[in-house]
Amino acid sequence: MLDLRADPAATTPGQETRIGSENAVLYPLFMDVSGSRCVVVGGGGVASRKARGLLESGARVVVVSPEVAPEIEAMEVTLERRPYAPGDLAGAALAFAATDRREVNAAVAREAKENGIPVNVADRPADGDFALPSVLRRGGLQVAVSTGGASPSLARKIRDAMEPAFAAEWSGIVERYRAAREGGVYVDPGTEEEVARCLSQLRG
Repeated sequence: MLDLRADPAATTPGQETRIGSENAVLYPLFMDVSGSRCVVVGGGGVASRKARGLLESGARVVVVSPEVAPEIEAMEVTLERRPYAPGDLAGAALAFAATDRREVNAAVAREAKENGIPVNVADRPADGDFALPSVLRRGGLQVAVSTGGASPSLARKIRDAMEPAFAAEWSGIVERYRAAREGGVYVDPGTEEEVARCLSQLRG
Protein backbone atom coordinates (compact mmCIF):
# COMPACT_ATOMS: atom_id res chain seq x y z
CA MET A 1 0.00 0.00 0.00
CA LEU A 2 1.24 3.46 -0.85
CA ASP A 3 0.36 6.71 0.90
CA LEU A 4 0.73 9.34 -1.82
CA ARG A 5 1.39 12.92 -0.90
CA ALA A 6 -1.61 15.24 -1.17
CA ASP A 7 0.25 18.46 -0.27
CA PRO A 8 3.85 19.69 -0.61
CA ALA A 9 6.15 18.48 2.16
CA ALA A 10 6.55 20.74 5.13
CA THR A 11 8.58 20.21 8.30
CA THR A 12 9.32 22.20 11.42
CA PRO A 13 12.79 22.19 13.03
CA GLY A 14 12.84 19.91 16.07
CA GLN A 15 9.81 17.91 14.93
CA GLU A 16 9.74 14.48 13.36
CA THR A 17 9.60 14.68 9.59
CA ARG A 18 6.62 13.24 7.77
CA ILE A 19 4.92 13.10 4.41
CA GLY A 20 2.96 16.21 3.46
CA SER A 21 1.94 19.17 5.56
CA GLU A 22 0.49 18.94 9.05
CA ASN A 23 -3.11 18.77 7.83
CA ALA A 24 -2.46 16.79 4.64
CA VAL A 25 -4.85 13.97 3.87
CA LEU A 26 -2.88 11.06 2.40
CA TYR A 27 -4.41 8.89 -0.28
CA PRO A 28 -4.20 5.15 0.53
CA LEU A 29 -3.52 2.99 -2.52
CA PHE A 30 -2.88 -0.73 -2.98
CA MET A 31 -0.61 -0.98 -6.00
CA ASP A 32 0.09 -3.99 -8.21
CA VAL A 33 3.87 -4.13 -8.69
CA SER A 34 4.08 -7.72 -9.90
CA GLY A 35 6.68 -7.93 -12.63
CA SER A 36 7.64 -4.27 -12.20
CA ARG A 37 11.24 -3.12 -11.74
CA CYS A 38 11.68 -1.61 -8.28
CA VAL A 39 15.03 -0.23 -7.16
CA VAL A 40 16.23 -0.23 -3.55
CA VAL A 41 19.38 1.80 -2.92
CA GLY A 42 20.97 0.59 0.30
CA GLY A 43 22.08 -2.71 1.78
CA GLY A 44 21.25 -2.67 5.49
CA GLY A 45 18.28 -3.66 7.60
CA VAL A 46 15.96 -0.97 6.28
CA ALA A 47 16.76 -1.87 2.68
CA SER A 48 16.24 -5.52 3.51
CA ARG A 49 12.70 -4.87 4.78
CA LYS A 50 11.85 -2.84 1.68
CA ALA A 51 13.20 -5.55 -0.64
CA ARG A 52 11.38 -8.32 1.20
CA GLY A 53 8.04 -6.55 0.97
CA LEU A 54 8.52 -5.92 -2.73
CA LEU A 55 9.41 -9.56 -3.39
CA GLU A 56 6.30 -10.69 -1.53
CA SER A 57 4.32 -8.52 -3.94
CA GLY A 58 5.95 -10.10 -6.99
CA ALA A 59 8.17 -7.18 -8.00
CA ARG A 60 11.49 -7.50 -9.85
CA VAL A 61 13.80 -6.06 -7.22
CA VAL A 62 17.15 -4.44 -7.88
CA VAL A 63 19.35 -3.66 -4.86
CA VAL A 64 22.22 -1.20 -5.33
CA SER A 65 24.83 -1.08 -2.58
CA PRO A 66 28.58 -1.79 -2.22
CA GLU A 67 27.82 -3.82 0.90
CA VAL A 68 24.69 -5.80 1.71
CA ALA A 69 23.30 -7.61 4.73
CA PRO A 70 23.32 -11.44 4.63
CA GLU A 71 19.52 -11.55 4.39
CA ILE A 72 19.61 -9.54 1.16
CA GLU A 73 22.22 -11.88 -0.31
CA ALA A 74 19.80 -14.74 0.30
CA MET A 75 16.96 -12.99 -1.54
CA GLU A 76 16.07 -13.46 -5.19
CA VAL A 77 17.04 -9.93 -6.19
CA THR A 78 19.33 -8.44 -8.81
CA LEU A 79 22.27 -7.25 -6.75
CA GLU A 80 24.49 -4.41 -7.93
CA ARG A 81 27.47 -4.40 -5.56
CA ARG A 82 28.59 -0.83 -6.06
CA PRO A 83 27.69 2.70 -4.96
CA TYR A 84 24.59 4.35 -6.39
CA ALA A 85 25.10 6.20 -9.67
CA PRO A 86 22.77 8.49 -11.64
CA GLY A 87 20.73 6.41 -14.06
CA ASP A 88 20.23 3.49 -11.66
CA LEU A 89 16.51 4.26 -11.47
CA ALA A 90 15.93 3.96 -15.23
CA GLY A 91 12.78 1.98 -15.93
CA ALA A 92 11.81 1.73 -12.26
CA ALA A 93 8.18 1.77 -11.16
CA LEU A 94 9.20 2.62 -7.58
CA ALA A 95 12.42 3.75 -5.91
CA PHE A 96 13.60 3.46 -2.32
CA ALA A 97 16.42 5.52 -0.81
CA ALA A 98 17.52 3.44 2.18
CA THR A 99 21.22 4.13 2.79
CA ASP A 100 22.85 5.60 5.91
CA ARG A 101 24.23 8.54 3.91
CA ARG A 102 22.09 11.66 3.58
CA GLU A 103 23.75 12.84 0.38
CA VAL A 104 23.10 9.51 -1.36
CA ASN A 105 19.47 9.40 -0.30
CA ALA A 106 19.04 12.99 -1.50
CA ALA A 107 20.56 12.11 -4.88
CA VAL A 108 18.24 9.12 -5.26
CA ALA A 109 15.23 11.28 -4.41
CA ARG A 110 16.35 13.93 -6.88
CA GLU A 111 16.73 11.44 -9.76
CA ALA A 112 13.34 9.94 -8.96
CA LYS A 113 11.64 13.35 -8.95
CA GLU A 114 13.27 14.35 -12.22
CA ASN A 115 11.97 11.19 -13.88
CA GLY A 116 8.52 11.01 -12.33
CA ILE A 117 9.28 7.90 -10.27
CA PRO A 118 7.53 7.65 -6.88
CA VAL A 119 10.22 7.46 -4.20
CA ASN A 120 10.34 6.52 -0.54
CA VAL A 121 13.13 8.16 1.47
CA ALA A 122 13.90 6.31 4.69
CA ASP A 123 15.83 8.95 6.63
CA ARG A 124 13.76 11.97 5.54
CA PRO A 125 10.18 10.95 4.68
CA ALA A 126 9.22 14.48 3.67
CA ASP A 127 11.61 14.21 0.70
CA GLY A 128 9.63 11.29 -0.67
CA ASP A 129 6.25 10.74 -2.28
CA PHE A 130 4.85 7.92 -0.18
CA ALA A 131 5.06 6.22 3.19
CA LEU A 132 4.91 2.47 3.70
CA PRO A 133 2.25 1.40 6.18
CA SER A 134 2.53 -1.35 8.75
CA VAL A 135 0.64 -4.28 7.22
CA LEU A 136 -1.17 -7.24 8.73
CA ARG A 137 -1.61 -10.03 6.14
CA ARG A 138 -3.86 -13.04 6.17
CA GLY A 139 -3.69 -14.46 2.68
CA GLY A 140 -5.51 -12.05 0.38
CA LEU A 141 -6.62 -9.92 3.31
CA GLN A 142 -4.38 -6.94 4.07
CA VAL A 143 -5.03 -4.45 6.85
CA ALA A 144 -2.71 -1.45 6.63
CA VAL A 145 -1.97 1.12 9.32
CA SER A 146 -0.18 4.37 8.55
CA THR A 147 0.67 7.52 10.45
CA GLY A 148 1.81 9.26 7.26
CA GLY A 149 5.43 8.87 8.31
CA ALA A 150 4.91 10.62 11.65
CA SER A 151 5.60 7.50 13.73
CA PRO A 152 6.23 4.10 12.12
CA SER A 153 6.64 2.61 15.60
CA LEU A 154 3.11 3.69 16.55
CA ALA A 155 1.76 2.15 13.35
CA ARG A 156 3.49 -1.13 14.25
CA LYS A 157 2.03 -1.06 17.77
CA ILE A 158 -1.48 -0.60 16.39
CA ARG A 159 -0.97 -3.42 13.90
CA ASP A 160 0.38 -5.71 16.61
CA ALA A 161 -2.63 -4.95 18.81
CA MET A 162 -4.93 -5.96 15.95
CA GLU A 163 -3.18 -9.24 15.16
CA PRO A 164 -5.03 -11.46 17.68
CA ALA A 165 -8.38 -10.40 16.21
CA PHE A 166 -7.38 -11.55 12.71
CA ALA A 167 -6.75 -15.28 12.95
CA ALA A 168 -5.48 -17.45 10.10
CA GLU A 169 -9.08 -18.38 9.21
CA TRP A 170 -9.47 -15.00 7.50
CA SER A 171 -7.26 -16.24 4.68
CA GLY A 172 -9.74 -18.99 3.81
CA ILE A 173 -12.69 -16.62 4.15
CA VAL A 174 -11.20 -14.21 1.63
CA GLU A 175 -10.55 -17.03 -0.85
CA ARG A 176 -14.15 -18.21 -0.59
CA TYR A 177 -15.39 -14.70 -1.31
CA ARG A 178 -12.99 -14.46 -4.25
CA ALA A 179 -14.26 -17.75 -5.69
CA ALA A 180 -17.89 -16.68 -5.25
CA ARG A 181 -17.30 -13.36 -6.97
CA GLU A 182 -15.43 -14.94 -9.87
CA GLY A 183 -18.19 -17.52 -10.23
CA GLY A 184 -20.91 -14.89 -10.15
CA VAL A 185 -22.63 -16.46 -7.15
CA TYR A 186 -23.32 -15.53 -3.54
CA VAL A 187 -21.03 -16.84 -0.83
CA ASP A 188 -22.55 -19.72 1.12
CA PRO A 189 -24.49 -19.05 4.37
CA GLY A 190 -21.88 -20.90 6.43
CA THR A 191 -19.18 -18.47 5.35
CA GLU A 192 -21.46 -15.50 6.12
CA GLU A 193 -21.97 -16.87 9.62
CA GLU A 194 -18.22 -17.34 10.04
CA VAL A 195 -17.63 -13.72 9.01
CA ALA A 196 -20.23 -12.51 11.51
CA ARG A 197 -18.56 -14.54 14.25
CA CYS A 198 -15.09 -13.21 13.39
CA LEU A 199 -16.30 -9.62 13.24
CA SER A 200 -17.95 -9.98 16.64
CA GLN A 201 -14.49 -10.76 18.04
CA LEU A 202 -13.24 -7.44 16.68
CA ARG A 203 -15.96 -5.59 18.54
CA GLY A 204 -15.03 -7.39 21.74
